[in-house]
Amino acid sequence: MALARGGRSGQSGQSGRSASAPVRITDVAALAGVSIGTASKALNDTGQLREETRARVRDAAAKLGFVGDARGRALSSGRSYTVGMITTDSFGRFSIPVLLGAEDVLSAGRMAVLLCDTRDDHVREEHYLRSLAARGVDGIIVTGRSADPRPPIDVSIPVVYAFTPSTDPDDVSVTLDDEHGASLVASHLVTLGRRRMAIVTGPAWHRSASRRVTGASSVLGDALVSPPLYGEWSERWGRQAVDVLTRGEVDVDAVVCGSDQIARGVCDRLRELGRSVPEDVAVTGFDDWDVMALASRPPLTTVDLRLEELGRVAGQALLDLIEGSSAVSAVVIPSLVIRGSTIGT
Repeated sequence: MALARGGRSGQSGQSGRSASAPVRITDVAALAGVSIGTASKALNDTGQLREETRARVRDAAAKLGFVGDARGRALSSGRSYTVGMITTDSFGRFSIPVLLGAEDVLSAGRMAVLLCDTRDDHVREEHYLRSLAARGVDGIIVTGRSADPRPPIDVSIPVVYAFTPSTDPDDVSVTLDDEHGASLVASHLVTLGRRRMAIVTGPAWHRSASRRVTGASSVLGDALVSPPLYGEWSERWGRQAVDVLTRGEVDVDAVVCGSDQIARGVCDRLRELGRSVPEDVAVTGFDDWDVMALASRPPLTTVDLRLEELGRVAGQALLDLIEGSSAVSAVVIPSLVIRGSTIGT
């Protein structure tokens, strides 16, 4: 991440500095017993130095509270040590965890991340791309609130697509295995002995909705007692879907939902109809969104998207590209989180 020079108050200098003077690289070099050039190389991970020399300089810097000057480091390396993150996810539900994961990796390389929200506005996106290019960022991570592929951006620096893949197969995209996640919840319900199940999910044209249906259906087989119900990513649709099943006289003992919002709506409507969750009907969600999954009555069994891990993978891929190494597209495997909506307390 970007750093600024500074010192610690009350620090008595090894080279006769006053207690209030900022810590300088000359102080670090003096304490480590090396030249200023060697100290600079050790702190910036440049040059050919013995590892024990680098370690001695770093120890001296830590003892003195020395914080490097990012501007000088950028000038000497020809890099800005910043990357941009372009997102369409104004709410931050998906982009913030991805950002946190990416920062875990990028901050280790002393790089800062500039987050830019395009609000689904192509003109705004072009503005941010020009702005990031003018700042000389070393690379860009492109993400969003949807797993549907998007057109690639046209820049001459390394780019990695996270969660929202590029339509260009040659680009590096880090995505989520929705089908596997849905198969996890479906297998969980089968293991519990549920035999009459329905699927309620989001819009049919959304990649996440269709893949989650595919993953669950492949496991449920004949236990799926009605065609999948497609609608909105909302609690309202979850409540409506229960009414649709009821009007169709479809008797279910489990409902596999394509999102936690839908699942919470399903739980609410079942309760209004006098059906107990999970005793009468087990319900599963998808996303592990705390706002929905933990506030649901009962808390939802769901699928953790592992978005921070996805961000870490994307951050490492971008760092590799910036350093001149190769990187390839990757798929992150989600995990099952079991709570009270399938196994009563």
